[in-house]
This record gives sequence, C-alpha cells and structure tokens, in this order.
Amino acid sequence: MEERITSAIVRTYFEKLQNFLEVDLAIVGAGPSGLVAAAALAKEGKKVAIFERLLAPGGGVWGGGMLFNEIVIQEEALHILDDFNISYKSAGDGLYTADSVEVASGLIFGAKKAGVMINNAVSVEDVVCREGRICGVVVNWTPVERLGMHVDPLVVMSKAVLDGTGHPGEITDLATRKAGIKIDTPTGKIMGEKPMWMELGEASTVENTKCLYPGLYVSGMAANNASGGFRMGPIFGGMFMSGRKVAKMILEDIDG
Repeated sequence: MEERITSAIVRTYFEKLQNFLEVDLAIVGAGPSGLVAAAALAKEGKKVAIFERLLAPGGGVWGGGMLFNEIVIQEEALHILDDFNISYKSAGDGLYTADSVEVASGLIFGAKKAGVMINNAVSVEDVVCREGRICGVVVNWTPVERLGMHVDPLVVMSKAVLDGTGHPGEITDLATRKAGIKIDTPTGKIMGEKPMWMELGEASTVENTKCLYPGLYVSGMAANNASGGFRMGPIFGGMFMSGRKVAKMILEDIDG
C-alpha cells in the first residue's frame, strides 16, 4: 500500500508539472489580485501557473485586520466576490465585510477549479528576459532558498509574467536590477510605497496596475510599490479590481 500511495503522488504531480512548463501567464504570489487574475484568464482558456513562496496561498487576506479575521470591501468590488460565491454583509456607508478565511479559501478554490496550477512552497529567484521582453521565471523550492543550499533552479517559460508579490514588489525589483530594464513609472524605476491612506491607496492600486515593461505586469500592492502609491490596510476591493483589470490587459496582450 505504501509504495502505491507514493507512486500515485509522484506520478500525478509530475504529469501536472510537465503540463505547465510553458504557460500563457506565470503569476508570482498567490495573493488576492493574483488569484483573481489567474481565475479570469484560466476561464478564457489560458494556461496559468501561480508560484507562491509560502505553504498556504492567499497572501495577506488570511489575517484580516490585526488577526481579526474580517476584511472590508467597497460596493463596486462585490461582483468579483459574487463570481467566487463568497458571502459578505453590509457594514453601512457603502462598505461591506467578509470573513477573511472564506475569502482566501474561496479565491484559492475558484482559481483551482478554473484550471490554474498553484505551486506552493516555490520561490521565484530570477526572471527570463529575451529580446526586450520578460518571458519566464526561474523557480526553486522555498526551503532550498531559506537554507541557502546551492541547488540549481528550473525555468518556466511564459508569454507574460505578473508580479503579485505584494508590498516588496520582488519580481519588478529582480527585473530592474538583473535585467537592467527601465519600467513604466514616472521615474523609470521603482518608486516605493507611500504610507497609509486607505481611500487613496484603494484608488491607486487599480490605477497603478499596468504593464511595466513588455511581458511584465504588476498588480495589487506590488503595483503601488512600483509607482509610489499609498498603502491601504485591510480593505481589499482595490486588490480584487486590480486583479480583474490586469487579467483583461494580459488577455489583450497575449491574444495579440
């Protein structure tokens, strides 16, 4: 029995991996904007792989506000929660609350059922840049990275890469440092995140969602980090709308 169980895991995992070595979109970070974007593109028949450094996908949603597992959403973003069958209730003044555990698990489940391959405990340590376009990611196991082991990575090629790594904006940072590219921000480089201002932060999250360089897109808080937007805390409507916006942009790009 034991060997059959092990064989089943190994066989089916590598079948799955083999099918996603070349994708339409590689998303780094399984936070809310990345999961929303992934599901939207997968529903359009695109091959999408997410690479999440942590064991549990979901990004910053799980903790709600200071570990109070509720988040706030504006009314204009509720249709996205409806798409994932996630429940919510009115909090007055055009604001709604939702259970953060339901939101995180609902987004993960929705993306997976749409056909997205979610790779957890996998870190992206580099990007692939060819002829003026970002066209892949270099991946390794997170434990390998954290233990500082000298283990060579593997590569997943993609038509586009989405930086959904949140506040650090790690993929944009990698691309600018290692590929030496100039990105589409007011300064041509990463501007850094401004302090907390919830109302403006929500708006700038969507506004700053864009293509920074051919093949390189940014969403969520990584978008604010790149273009100097405000932080917004445990209100997530902007994150959901950022994911939906970037999915549309990428779809138009890769469909030509």
